[in-house]
Amino acid sequence: MPKIKTRKAAAKRFKITGSGKILARHAGTRHILEWKSRKKKRQYKRAKEISPSDRKRVRAMLPYG
Repeated sequence: MPKIKTRKAAAKRFKITGSGKILARHAGTRHILEWKSRKKKRQYKRAKEISPSDRKRVRAMLPYG
């Protein structure tokens, strides 16, 4: 059987941890940062775990993750 191809766009955006969690960057970090609090901007630096409803779709795009 042939190998399944990885969606390269998804591979650049998501990271799968050793325990199987899928992490992604936060939205809203590109512009209009003056209005956002220091605390919020600091929290944006850390990756967040994606929602359960998105997990199945991301796993399909990253078959060997």
